[in-house]
Amino acid sequence: MDAVDTTMEKLRAQCLSRGASGIQGVARFFRRLDRDGSHSLDVGELQRGLAELGLVLDTAEMEGVCRRWDRDGSGTLDLEEFLRALRPPMSQAREAVIAAAFAKLDRNGDGVVTVDDLRGVYSGRAHPKVRSGEWTEEQVLRRFLDNFDSSEKDGQVTLAEFQDYYSGVSASVDTDEEFVAMMTSAWRL
Repeated sequence: MDAVDTTMEKLRAQCLSRGASGIQGVARFFRRLDRDGSHSLDVGELQRGLAELGLVLDTAEMEGVCRRWDRDGSGTLDLEEFLRALRPPMSQAREAVIAAAFAKLDRNGDGVVTVDDLRGVYSGRAHPKVRSGEWTEEQVLRRFLDNFDSSEKDGQVTLAEFQDYYSGVSASVDTDEEFVAMMTSAWRL
């Protein structure tokens, strides 16, 4: 385990020790560290914050942490990147049920779920906004798909994006059995 992984595990343990308020507490902590109000943390802000928690890293180690967690390449960490980094890894059982749900949606098997794929599995005709004439069925399916899409919302959801969405859900479900039951029920697997 390298320094970044060790830091992550210590920070994750700190959050879990705070119980149900852990993520909310992390969000408050993040906002407090964001001294310049940019809605993101630079290396210095994160380094000071982790030091407050007793996780003292030198500048080179801190830069490594930031590089690993910075998904958009901005050189800083926004709250979403910070929270994503705190998520515990998923078990094989959780990954398998997520892959099964994705495979159900990916009707043509090309590794990408689109509105056309959804149309083959679900109908949006009963949605209240379709029934009222406010939205089309296409709009309902697109909005549904956007839940799993990355921040770019390109109308195509990859397995990685689907897994990323469910890793956030997974972090709030205690046992594999509960998570698998929830996924099995929700996706009718």
